[in-house]
Amino acid sequence: MANRLLSTYLKRFGSWGSPKKRVNVFATPKSKKLFGAVVVGSSLTSLSLFTTSRTRNQNDKYILAIDEGTSSARVILYNSKKQPCLTYQKEFDSIEPHPGWVEQDPKKILDDVKECIEQVIKKASESGIVINSETLKGIGITNQRETSILWDSKTGEPLFNAIVWMDGRTAPLVHNLEKETGDKNYFRESTGLPISTYFSALKIKWMIDNVPEVRKAIKENRCMFGTVDSWLIWNLTGGIEGGVHITDVTNASRTNLMDIRYCSWDNTICDYLQIPGSILPKIKSSAEVYGRIPEGMFEAQISGVPISGCIGDQQAATLGQACLSPGEAKNTYGTGCFILMNTGTKIVKSNYGLLTTVAYQLGPDQPVIYALEGAVAVAGYGIKWLKDNLNLIQRISDISSLAASVPDSGGVYFVPAFGGLLAPYWRDDARGLIMGLTFSTTRAHIARAMLEAPCYQTTEIIEAMQRDSGIPISTLRVDGGMTKSDLVMQIQADLLGVNVERPTDLESTARGAAYVAGVGSGLWTIEDISDAEHNPPAVFKSTTTENERTKKMKYWQKAVKLTFGWES
Repeated sequence: MANRLLSTYLKRFGSWGSPKKRVNVFATPKSKKLFGAVVVGSSLTSLSLFTTSRTRNQNDKYILAIDEGTSSARVILYNSKKQPCLTYQKEFDSIEPHPGWVEQDPKKILDDVKECIEQVIKKASESGIVINSETLKGIGITNQRETSILWDSKTGEPLFNAIVWMDGRTAPLVHNLEKETGDKNYFRESTGLPISTYFSALKIKWMIDNVPEVRKAIKENRCMFGTVDSWLIWNLTGGIEGGVHITDVTNASRTNLMDIRYCSWDNTICDYLQIPGSILPKIKSSAEVYGRIPEGMFEAQISGVPISGCIGDQQAATLGQACLSPGEAKNTYGTGCFILMNTGTKIVKSNYGLLTTVAYQLGPDQPVIYALEGAVAVAGYGIKWLKDNLNLIQRISDISSLAASVPDSGGVYFVPAFGGLLAPYWRDDARGLIMGLTFSTTRAHIARAMLEAPCYQTTEIIEAMQRDSGIPISTLRVDGGMTKSDLVMQIQADLLGVNVERPTDLESTARGAAYVAGVGSGLWTIEDISDAEHNPPAVFKSTTTENERTKKMKYWQKAVKLTFGWES
Protein backbone atom coordinates (compact mmCIF):
# COMPACT_ATOMS: atom_id res chain seq x y z
CA MET A 1 0.00 0.00 0.00
CA ALA A 2 2.81 2.39 0.91
CA ASN A 3 4.48 1.87 -2.46
CA ARG A 4 1.18 2.48 -4.30
CA LEU A 5 0.65 5.66 -2.28
CA LEU A 6 4.17 6.84 -3.02
CA SER A 7 3.84 6.07 -6.72
CA THR A 8 0.62 8.07 -6.98
CA TYR A 9 2.17 11.14 -5.38
CA LEU A 10 5.43 10.95 -7.27
CA LYS A 11 3.59 10.96 -10.58
CA ARG A 12 2.04 14.22 -9.50
CA PHE A 13 4.84 15.93 -7.59
CA GLY A 14 8.15 14.29 -8.54
CA SER A 15 11.31 13.26 -6.74
CA TRP A 16 15.01 13.99 -6.44
CA GLY A 17 18.25 12.22 -5.72
CA SER A 18 20.22 9.31 -7.05
CA PRO A 19 18.66 6.00 -8.16
CA LYS A 20 19.96 4.28 -5.04
CA LYS A 21 19.00 6.96 -2.54
CA ARG A 22 16.70 9.84 -3.13
CA VAL A 23 14.38 12.07 -1.16
CA ASN A 24 10.90 12.83 -2.41
CA VAL A 25 8.72 15.76 -1.46
CA PHE A 26 5.09 16.03 -2.46
CA ALA A 27 1.87 17.58 -1.25
CA THR A 28 -1.73 16.53 -0.96
CA PRO A 29 -3.94 18.65 -3.23
CA LYS A 30 -6.26 19.72 -0.41
CA SER A 31 -4.03 20.21 2.58
CA LYS A 32 -1.01 21.62 0.74
CA LYS A 33 1.15 19.83 3.31
CA LEU A 34 4.53 18.46 2.37
CA PHE A 35 5.32 14.81 2.71
CA GLY A 36 8.68 13.13 2.34
CA ALA A 37 10.07 9.69 1.77
CA VAL A 38 13.51 8.18 1.56
CA VAL A 39 13.61 5.61 -1.21
CA VAL A 40 16.29 3.02 -1.78
CA GLY A 41 16.03 1.60 -5.28
CA SER A 42 12.29 1.12 -5.79
CA SER A 43 11.55 0.13 -2.20
CA LEU A 44 10.02 2.57 0.27
CA THR A 45 12.03 2.45 3.48
CA SER A 46 10.38 5.30 5.38
CA LEU A 47 7.43 7.58 4.81
CA SER A 48 7.33 10.66 7.02
CA LEU A 49 4.65 13.30 7.43
CA PHE A 50 6.13 16.75 7.51
CA THR A 51 3.79 19.50 8.57
CA THR A 52 5.39 22.38 6.72
CA SER A 53 2.88 24.22 4.54
CA ARG A 54 3.61 25.19 0.95
CA THR A 55 2.42 28.67 1.83
CA ARG A 56 5.28 29.50 4.15
CA ASN A 57 6.16 32.41 6.32
CA GLN A 58 9.34 33.68 4.67
CA ASN A 59 10.48 34.95 8.06
CA ASP A 60 10.21 31.58 9.79
CA LYS A 61 13.24 30.39 11.73
CA TYR A 62 14.76 26.91 11.69
CA ILE A 63 16.97 24.54 13.62
CA LEU A 64 19.11 21.82 12.02
CA ALA A 65 19.50 18.62 14.04
CA ILE A 66 22.39 16.24 13.29
CA ASP A 67 21.78 12.70 14.54
CA GLU A 68 24.99 10.69 14.08
CA GLY A 69 24.21 7.14 15.20
CA THR A 70 25.98 3.80 15.18
CA SER A 71 24.71 2.77 11.76
CA SER A 72 23.69 5.98 10.02
CA ALA A 73 23.92 9.75 9.87
CA ARG A 74 20.69 11.72 9.68
CA VAL A 75 19.92 15.43 9.49
CA ILE A 76 16.44 16.82 10.19
CA LEU A 77 15.29 20.41 9.67
CA TYR A 78 12.83 21.73 12.27
CA ASN A 79 10.76 24.91 12.03
CA SER A 80 10.13 27.38 14.85
CA LYS A 81 7.08 25.36 15.93
CA LYS A 82 9.40 22.40 16.58
CA GLN A 83 7.96 20.48 13.65
CA PRO A 84 10.16 18.41 11.30
CA CYS A 85 10.25 19.75 7.75
CA LEU A 86 12.85 17.72 5.84
CA THR A 87 15.19 14.84 6.56
CA TYR A 88 18.06 13.09 4.83
CA GLN A 89 19.85 9.97 6.00
CA LYS A 90 22.89 7.93 4.98
CA GLU A 91 23.68 4.50 6.32
CA PHE A 92 27.24 3.29 6.80
CA ASP A 93 28.97 0.09 7.82
CA SER A 94 31.26 -0.66 10.72
CA ILE A 95 34.64 -2.34 10.37
CA GLU A 96 35.23 -5.58 12.28
CA PRO A 97 38.95 -6.43 11.97
CA HIS A 98 38.75 -9.15 14.65
CA PRO A 99 35.92 -10.94 16.46
CA GLY A 100 34.53 -8.56 19.05
CA TRP A 101 36.32 -5.51 17.60
CA VAL A 102 34.16 -2.77 16.05
CA GLU A 103 35.61 0.30 14.33
CA GLN A 104 34.41 3.09 12.05
CA ASP A 105 36.14 5.52 9.70
CA PRO A 106 36.02 9.01 11.29
CA LYS A 107 36.38 10.72 7.89
CA LYS A 108 33.43 8.74 6.54
CA ILE A 109 31.36 9.83 9.55
CA LEU A 110 32.23 13.47 8.89
CA ASP A 111 31.68 13.26 5.12
CA ASP A 112 28.28 11.62 5.56
CA VAL A 113 27.15 14.27 8.04
CA LYS A 114 28.25 17.07 5.70
CA GLU A 115 26.47 15.41 2.77
CA CYS A 116 23.27 15.12 4.81
CA ILE A 117 23.47 18.82 5.69
CA GLU A 118 24.03 19.77 2.04
CA GLN A 119 21.12 17.63 0.86
CA VAL A 120 18.63 18.93 3.42
CA ILE A 121 19.52 22.56 2.68
CA LYS A 122 19.39 21.94 -1.07
CA LYS A 123 15.99 20.30 -0.91
CA ALA A 124 14.71 22.98 1.43
CA SER A 125 15.54 25.56 -1.20
CA GLU A 126 13.88 23.51 -3.95
CA SER A 127 10.71 23.20 -1.88
CA GLY A 128 10.50 26.89 -1.04
CA ILE A 129 12.08 26.95 2.41
CA VAL A 130 14.56 29.80 2.81
CA ILE A 131 17.69 28.62 4.63
CA ASN A 132 20.50 31.07 5.23
CA SER A 133 22.49 32.57 8.08
CA GLU A 134 19.48 34.66 9.08
CA THR A 135 16.78 31.98 9.07
CA LEU A 136 18.87 29.06 10.38
CA LYS A 137 19.22 29.95 14.05
CA GLY A 138 21.28 27.02 15.26
CA ILE A 139 22.63 23.52 14.72
CA GLY A 140 22.34 20.74 17.28
CA ILE A 141 24.39 17.55 17.40
CA THR A 142 23.48 14.25 18.98
CA ASN A 143 25.73 11.25 18.62
CA GLN A 144 26.58 7.68 19.45
CA ARG A 145 28.26 7.97 22.83
CA GLU A 146 31.53 6.43 24.11
CA THR A 147 32.81 5.84 20.55
CA SER A 148 36.33 7.25 20.69
CA ILE A 149 38.45 9.12 18.15
CA LEU A 150 42.04 10.40 18.35
CA TRP A 151 43.20 12.82 15.66
CA ASP A 152 46.09 15.06 14.67
CA SER A 153 45.46 18.72 15.51
CA LYS A 154 47.95 19.86 12.86
CA THR A 155 46.73 17.83 9.87
CA GLY A 156 43.16 17.04 10.95
CA GLU A 157 43.71 13.39 10.08
CA PRO A 158 42.52 10.57 12.38
CA LEU A 159 45.37 8.75 14.10
CA PHE A 160 43.33 5.53 14.17
CA ASN A 161 39.84 4.37 13.32
CA ALA A 162 37.09 5.28 15.76
CA ILE A 163 36.68 2.52 18.34
CA VAL A 164 32.92 2.00 18.69
CA TRP A 165 31.10 1.81 22.01
CA MET A 166 30.30 -1.90 21.62
CA ASP A 167 33.93 -2.87 20.87
CA GLY A 168 35.29 -5.47 23.30
CA ARG A 169 39.06 -5.35 22.68
CA THR A 170 39.78 -3.77 26.07
CA ALA A 171 38.53 -6.77 28.09
CA PRO A 172 42.12 -7.69 29.17
CA LEU A 173 42.59 -4.12 30.41
CA VAL A 174 39.37 -4.40 32.39
CA HIS A 175 40.53 -7.61 34.05
CA ASN A 176 43.95 -6.15 34.86
CA LEU A 177 42.42 -3.03 36.40
CA GLU A 178 40.01 -5.09 38.46
CA LYS A 179 42.95 -7.08 39.84
CA GLU A 180 45.02 -3.95 40.50
CA THR A 181 42.24 -2.03 42.21
CA GLY A 182 40.39 -4.99 43.68
CA ASP A 183 37.09 -3.42 42.70
CA LYS A 184 35.14 -3.15 39.45
CA ASN A 185 33.55 0.01 40.90
CA TYR A 186 36.86 1.70 41.74
CA PHE A 187 35.99 4.82 39.66
CA ARG A 188 32.25 4.84 40.38
CA GLU A 189 32.31 7.34 43.27
CA SER A 190 33.64 9.97 40.87
CA THR A 191 32.32 8.94 37.46
CA GLY A 192 29.17 6.97 38.31
CA LEU A 193 30.45 4.15 36.09
CA PRO A 194 32.09 0.75 36.60
CA ILE A 195 35.33 -0.32 34.92
CA SER A 196 34.15 -1.67 31.57
CA THR A 197 34.98 -2.07 27.88
CA TYR A 198 31.94 0.11 27.20
CA PHE A 199 33.31 3.54 28.12
CA SER A 200 35.87 5.74 26.39
CA ALA A 201 38.71 5.71 28.95
CA LEU A 202 40.04 2.25 28.18
CA LYS A 203 39.58 2.74 24.43
CA ILE A 204 41.88 5.76 24.69
CA LYS A 205 44.37 3.81 26.78
CA TRP A 206 44.35 0.94 24.27
CA MET A 207 45.17 3.33 21.41
CA ILE A 208 47.96 4.96 23.42
CA ASP A 209 49.43 1.55 24.27
CA ASN A 210 49.06 -0.01 20.81
CA VAL A 211 49.25 2.70 18.15
CA PRO A 212 52.73 4.27 17.67
CA GLU A 213 51.30 7.23 15.75
CA VAL A 214 49.20 8.12 18.79
CA ARG A 215 52.15 8.07 21.18
CA LYS A 216 54.20 10.19 18.77
CA ALA A 217 51.38 12.73 18.41
CA ILE A 218 51.00 12.97 22.18
CA LYS A 219 54.73 13.52 22.60
CA GLU A 220 54.60 16.30 19.99
CA ASN A 221 51.49 17.85 21.57
CA ARG A 222 49.29 17.41 18.50
CA CYS A 223 46.90 14.66 19.66
CA MET A 224 43.24 15.41 20.28
CA PHE A 225 40.64 13.10 21.79
CA GLY A 226 36.92 13.29 21.34
CA THR A 227 33.77 11.30 21.20
CA VAL A 228 31.94 11.71 17.89
CA ASP A 229 30.39 15.03 18.95
CA SER A 230 33.82 16.58 19.56
CA TRP A 231 35.14 15.33 16.21
CA LEU A 232 32.16 16.81 14.36
CA ILE A 233 32.16 20.14 16.20
CA TRP A 234 35.92 20.61 15.75
CA ASN A 235 35.63 19.99 12.02
CA LEU A 236 32.40 21.96 11.49
CA THR A 237 33.87 25.01 13.22
CA GLY A 238 37.00 25.10 11.10
CA GLY A 239 39.16 22.08 11.94
CA ILE A 240 42.85 22.92 11.66
CA GLU A 241 41.85 26.55 10.98
CA GLY A 242 40.49 27.37 14.41
CA GLY A 243 38.13 24.49 15.12
CA VAL A 244 36.66 24.41 18.63
CA HIS A 245 37.68 21.41 20.77
CA ILE A 246 34.77 20.85 23.16
CA THR A 247 32.33 18.23 24.38
CA ASP A 248 29.19 18.51 26.48
CA VAL A 249 28.50 17.19 29.98
CA THR A 250 26.45 14.23 28.75
CA ASN A 251 29.12 12.89 26.43
CA ALA A 252 31.89 13.62 28.93
CA SER A 253 29.95 11.65 31.54
CA ARG A 254 30.32 8.54 29.35
CA THR A 255 34.10 8.52 29.21
CA ASN A 256 34.75 7.26 32.78
CA LEU A 257 37.08 10.25 33.11
CA MET A 258 34.66 12.98 34.26
CA ASP A 259 33.77 13.60 37.89
CA ILE A 260 29.99 13.90 37.60
CA ARG A 261 29.77 15.81 40.89
CA TYR A 262 31.67 18.77 39.45
CA CYS A 263 31.43 18.11 35.69
CA SER A 264 35.20 18.35 35.28
CA TRP A 265 37.89 15.90 34.23
CA ASP A 266 39.16 13.77 37.12
CA ASN A 267 42.92 14.28 37.02
CA THR A 268 43.51 11.40 39.44
CA ILE A 269 41.84 8.89 37.10
CA CYS A 270 43.56 10.38 34.05
CA ASP A 271 46.94 10.06 35.76
CA TYR A 272 46.19 6.52 36.92
CA LEU A 273 45.35 5.44 33.35
CA GLN A 274 48.23 7.52 31.92
CA ILE A 275 45.88 9.57 29.74
CA PRO A 276 47.25 13.13 29.36
CA GLY A 277 44.73 15.83 30.17
CA SER A 278 46.08 17.90 27.28
CA ILE A 279 44.28 15.72 24.73
CA LEU A 280 40.84 16.12 26.34
CA PRO A 281 38.21 18.60 25.10
CA LYS A 282 36.77 21.39 27.23
CA ILE A 283 33.50 20.41 28.91
CA LYS A 284 30.49 22.63 28.17
CA SER A 285 26.76 22.55 28.89
CA SER A 286 24.37 20.88 26.44
CA ALA A 287 22.85 24.17 25.24
CA GLU A 288 25.09 27.12 24.40
CA VAL A 289 26.95 28.53 21.40
CA TYR A 290 30.21 26.59 20.98
CA GLY A 291 31.36 27.95 17.64
CA ARG A 292 30.12 28.88 14.18
CA ILE A 293 30.16 27.48 10.65
CA PRO A 294 33.08 29.09 8.79
CA GLU A 295 32.88 30.78 5.41
CA GLY A 296 32.91 28.43 2.42
CA MET A 297 32.30 25.14 4.21
CA PHE A 298 28.93 24.64 2.53
CA GLU A 299 27.50 25.90 -0.76
CA ALA A 300 24.55 27.36 1.12
CA GLN A 301 25.01 30.75 2.76
CA ILE A 302 25.09 29.49 6.34
CA SER A 303 28.45 30.81 7.46
CA GLY A 304 28.20 32.24 10.95
CA VAL A 305 25.37 29.90 11.97
CA PRO A 306 26.10 28.72 15.51
CA ILE A 307 26.48 25.15 16.65
CA SER A 308 24.40 25.75 19.75
CA GLY A 309 23.54 22.34 21.13
CA CYS A 310 25.27 19.04 21.84
CA ILE A 311 23.95 16.00 23.69
CA GLY A 312 24.57 12.24 23.72
CA ASP A 313 22.01 10.25 21.78
CA GLN A 314 20.27 8.58 24.72
CA GLN A 315 20.10 11.78 26.70
CA ALA A 316 18.72 13.49 23.58
CA ALA A 317 15.95 10.91 23.38
CA THR A 318 15.20 11.47 27.07
CA LEU A 319 14.79 15.19 26.37
CA GLY A 320 12.91 14.51 23.14
CA GLN A 321 10.46 12.33 25.08
CA ALA A 322 10.00 15.21 27.56
CA CYS A 323 11.21 13.17 30.55
CA LEU A 324 11.78 16.39 32.45
CA SER A 325 10.69 15.38 35.96
CA PRO A 326 12.20 12.90 38.42
CA GLY A 327 10.84 9.39 37.89
CA GLU A 328 10.02 9.84 34.21
CA ALA A 329 11.72 7.18 32.08
CA LYS A 330 12.27 6.30 28.43
CA ASN A 331 13.74 3.38 26.51
CA THR A 332 15.27 3.64 23.06
CA TYR A 333 15.21 0.36 21.11
CA GLY A 334 17.96 0.87 18.57
CA THR A 335 21.14 -1.09 17.91
CA GLY A 336 21.04 -1.69 21.66
CA CYS A 337 18.54 -0.66 24.32
CA PHE A 338 19.12 2.34 26.54
CA ILE A 339 16.82 3.05 29.46
CA LEU A 340 17.15 6.37 31.29
CA MET A 341 15.21 7.64 34.28
CA ASN A 342 15.37 11.30 35.28
CA THR A 343 16.49 11.74 38.91
CA GLY A 344 16.52 15.56 38.88
CA THR A 345 19.47 17.34 40.48
CA LYS A 346 20.08 14.36 42.75
CA ILE A 347 22.94 11.95 42.03
CA VAL A 348 21.51 8.50 42.74
CA LYS A 349 24.15 5.85 43.33
CA SER A 350 23.16 2.43 42.08
CA ASN A 351 23.36 -0.74 44.15
CA TYR A 352 21.79 -2.85 41.41
CA GLY A 353 24.12 -2.62 38.42
CA LEU A 354 22.94 0.63 36.86
CA LEU A 355 24.90 3.69 35.75
CA THR A 356 24.70 7.16 37.25
CA THR A 357 24.98 9.65 34.43
CA VAL A 358 24.25 13.22 33.38
CA ALA A 359 20.89 13.62 31.63
CA TYR A 360 21.38 17.21 30.41
CA GLN A 361 22.33 20.77 31.33
CA LEU A 362 20.32 23.33 29.37
CA GLY A 363 22.80 26.19 29.59
CA PRO A 364 26.01 27.07 31.44
CA ASP A 365 24.03 28.75 34.23
CA GLN A 366 21.41 26.00 34.50
CA PRO A 367 21.49 23.06 36.94
CA VAL A 368 22.88 19.72 35.90
CA ILE A 369 20.12 17.11 35.69
CA TYR A 370 21.10 13.51 36.40
CA ALA A 371 19.72 10.11 35.47
CA LEU A 372 19.99 6.42 36.19
CA GLU A 373 20.75 4.39 33.07
CA GLY A 374 20.69 0.79 32.09
CA ALA A 375 22.30 -0.25 28.82
CA VAL A 376 21.60 -3.38 26.76
CA ALA A 377 24.24 -4.10 24.13
CA VAL A 378 22.08 -6.01 21.64
CA ALA A 379 18.54 -5.15 20.57
CA GLY A 380 18.04 -4.29 16.89
CA TYR A 381 21.53 -5.60 16.22
CA GLY A 382 20.24 -9.07 17.12
CA ILE A 383 17.66 -8.88 14.34
CA LYS A 384 20.40 -7.87 11.92
CA TRP A 385 22.42 -10.87 13.15
CA LEU A 386 19.52 -13.23 12.42
CA LYS A 387 19.33 -11.82 8.89
CA ASP A 388 23.02 -11.53 8.01
CA ASN A 389 24.57 -14.43 9.93
CA LEU A 390 21.83 -17.06 10.02
CA ASN A 391 19.79 -16.00 6.96
CA LEU A 392 16.70 -16.54 9.10
CA ILE A 393 14.92 -13.63 7.42
CA GLN A 394 15.43 -11.81 4.12
CA ARG A 395 14.58 -8.31 5.35
CA ILE A 396 14.70 -6.71 8.78
CA SER A 397 11.00 -5.89 8.41
CA ASP A 398 10.17 -9.62 8.14
CA ILE A 399 11.00 -10.33 11.78
CA SER A 400 7.77 -9.08 13.35
CA SER A 401 5.38 -11.00 11.09
CA LEU A 402 7.46 -14.17 11.45
CA ALA A 403 7.48 -13.87 15.24
CA ALA A 404 3.75 -13.13 15.30
CA SER A 405 3.02 -16.37 13.44
CA VAL A 406 3.40 -18.25 16.75
CA PRO A 407 1.57 -17.40 20.01
CA ASP A 408 4.76 -17.48 22.10
CA SER A 409 8.40 -18.52 21.92
CA GLY A 410 7.61 -22.16 22.69
CA GLY A 411 9.88 -22.10 25.74
CA VAL A 412 12.86 -20.79 23.74
CA TYR A 413 15.04 -18.13 25.38
CA PHE A 414 17.61 -16.18 23.37
CA VAL A 415 20.29 -14.33 25.35
CA PRO A 416 22.21 -12.29 22.73
CA ALA A 417 25.38 -11.80 24.77
CA PHE A 418 27.55 -11.71 21.64
CA GLY A 419 30.22 -9.58 23.31
CA GLY A 420 29.17 -9.93 26.94
CA LEU A 421 26.35 -8.45 28.99
CA LEU A 422 25.97 -4.85 30.15
CA ALA A 423 23.48 -3.71 32.82
CA PRO A 424 22.67 -5.01 35.31
CA TYR A 425 25.22 -7.87 35.09
CA TRP A 426 28.38 -6.33 33.57
CA ARG A 427 29.79 -9.69 32.47
CA ASP A 428 32.24 -9.41 29.59
CA ASP A 429 32.82 -13.17 29.89
CA ALA A 430 29.23 -13.97 28.89
CA ARG A 431 28.44 -15.25 25.39
CA GLY A 432 25.24 -15.71 23.43
CA LEU A 433 22.89 -18.59 24.06
CA ILE A 434 19.67 -20.01 22.60
CA MET A 435 18.04 -22.21 25.23
CA GLY A 436 14.97 -24.42 25.34
CA LEU A 437 15.08 -25.92 21.85
CA THR A 438 12.80 -28.92 21.24
CA PHE A 439 11.64 -30.99 18.26
CA SER A 440 8.79 -28.48 17.89
CA THR A 441 10.99 -25.39 17.68
CA THR A 442 10.75 -23.44 14.42
CA ARG A 443 12.47 -20.37 13.03
CA ALA A 444 9.42 -18.39 14.16
CA HIS A 445 10.06 -19.37 17.79
CA ILE A 446 13.70 -18.25 17.53
CA ALA A 447 12.62 -14.96 15.92
CA ARG A 448 10.11 -14.35 18.69
CA ALA A 449 12.70 -15.20 21.36
CA MET A 450 15.02 -12.61 19.82
CA LEU A 451 12.32 -9.94 20.00
CA GLU A 452 11.60 -10.90 23.60
CA ALA A 453 15.25 -10.64 24.68
CA PRO A 454 15.54 -6.82 24.88
CA CYS A 455 12.14 -6.72 26.56
CA TYR A 456 13.34 -9.08 29.30
CA GLN A 457 16.50 -7.04 29.74
CA THR A 458 14.52 -3.81 29.86
CA THR A 459 12.29 -5.28 32.56
CA GLU A 460 15.32 -6.20 34.67
CA ILE A 461 16.68 -2.67 34.35
CA ILE A 462 13.36 -0.97 35.17
CA GLU A 463 13.05 -3.14 38.29
CA ALA A 464 16.59 -2.12 39.31
CA MET A 465 15.77 1.56 38.73
CA GLN A 466 12.77 1.36 41.01
CA ARG A 467 14.82 -0.30 43.76
CA ASP A 468 17.66 2.23 43.45
CA SER A 469 15.51 5.36 43.29
CA GLY A 470 12.55 4.33 45.41
CA ILE A 471 10.35 5.83 42.69
CA PRO A 472 7.77 3.57 41.02
CA ILE A 473 7.56 3.82 37.24
CA SER A 474 3.97 3.82 36.03
CA THR A 475 4.67 4.43 32.33
CA LEU A 476 7.58 3.69 30.02
CA ARG A 477 8.02 6.04 27.05
CA VAL A 478 9.66 4.40 24.06
CA ASP A 479 11.27 5.23 20.73
CA GLY A 480 13.66 3.70 18.21
CA GLY A 481 13.31 1.37 15.26
CA MET A 482 12.05 -1.71 17.10
CA THR A 483 9.12 0.23 18.55
CA LYS A 484 7.45 0.22 15.14
CA SER A 485 6.47 -3.36 15.96
CA ASP A 486 3.21 -3.55 17.91
CA LEU A 487 4.19 -7.08 18.89
CA VAL A 488 7.40 -5.94 20.59
CA MET A 489 5.57 -3.17 22.43
CA GLN A 490 2.90 -5.57 23.69
CA ILE A 491 5.54 -8.06 24.82
CA GLN A 492 7.23 -5.23 26.73
CA ALA A 493 4.01 -4.09 28.39
CA ASP A 494 3.16 -7.66 29.37
CA LEU A 495 6.56 -8.22 30.98
CA LEU A 496 6.64 -4.88 32.79
CA GLY A 497 3.07 -4.80 33.98
CA VAL A 498 2.83 -1.05 33.19
CA ASN A 499 1.72 1.02 30.22
CA VAL A 500 4.13 1.49 27.34
CA GLU A 501 3.69 4.75 25.38
CA ARG A 502 4.91 5.10 21.79
CA PRO A 503 4.87 8.62 20.31
CA THR A 504 3.64 9.32 16.79
CA ASP A 505 7.05 10.84 15.97
CA LEU A 506 9.67 8.20 16.75
CA GLU A 507 12.61 10.54 16.06
CA SER A 508 12.99 11.47 19.72
CA THR A 509 16.79 11.59 19.48
CA ALA A 510 16.87 14.18 16.70
CA ARG A 511 14.11 16.13 18.42
CA GLY A 512 16.24 16.28 21.59
CA ALA A 513 19.16 17.63 19.54
CA ALA A 514 16.86 20.27 18.06
CA TYR A 515 15.65 21.23 21.54
CA VAL A 516 19.15 21.86 22.93
CA ALA A 517 20.15 23.83 19.82
CA GLY A 518 16.98 25.91 20.03
CA VAL A 519 17.60 26.72 23.69
CA GLY A 520 21.30 27.34 23.12
CA SER A 521 20.63 29.74 20.24
CA GLY A 522 17.87 31.60 22.09
CA LEU A 523 15.12 30.56 19.65
CA TRP A 524 13.34 28.61 22.40
CA THR A 525 13.29 28.61 26.17
CA ILE A 526 13.33 25.66 28.56
CA GLU A 527 9.62 26.29 29.13
CA ASP A 528 9.02 25.98 25.38
CA ILE A 529 10.37 22.41 25.53
CA SER A 530 8.12 21.37 28.40
CA ASP A 531 5.13 22.97 26.66
CA ALA A 532 5.84 21.44 23.24
CA GLU A 533 2.75 19.96 21.63
CA HIS A 534 2.72 16.23 20.96
CA ASN A 535 0.08 14.07 19.35
CA PRO A 536 -1.44 11.44 21.69
CA PRO A 537 0.83 8.37 21.89
CA ALA A 538 -0.14 4.78 21.16
CA VAL A 539 -0.60 3.07 24.54
CA PHE A 540 0.09 -0.62 25.10
CA LYS A 541 -1.42 -2.04 28.30
CA SER A 542 -0.33 -5.17 30.10
CA THR A 543 -2.54 -8.25 29.68
CA THR A 544 -0.65 -10.54 32.08
CA THR A 545 -0.85 -11.31 35.78
CA GLU A 546 1.98 -10.77 38.23
CA ASN A 547 2.41 -14.55 38.60
CA GLU A 548 2.78 -14.96 34.83
CA ARG A 549 5.38 -12.19 34.69
CA THR A 550 7.32 -13.62 37.63
CA LYS A 551 7.44 -17.09 36.04
CA LYS A 552 8.74 -15.76 32.71
CA MET A 553 11.40 -13.62 34.39
CA LYS A 554 12.53 -16.61 36.48
CA TYR A 555 13.26 -18.66 33.35
CA TRP A 556 14.93 -15.70 31.64
CA GLN A 557 17.30 -15.18 34.56
CA LYS A 558 18.06 -18.89 34.61
CA ALA A 559 19.08 -18.69 30.94
CA VAL A 560 21.20 -15.56 31.56
CA LYS A 561 23.24 -17.28 34.27
CA LEU A 562 24.13 -20.07 31.85
CA THR A 563 25.94 -17.53 29.63
CA PHE A 564 28.46 -16.59 32.33
CA GLY A 565 32.09 -17.68 32.11
CA TRP A 566 32.21 -18.78 28.46
CA GLU A 567 35.00 -16.35 27.58
CA SER A 568 37.63 -16.44 30.29
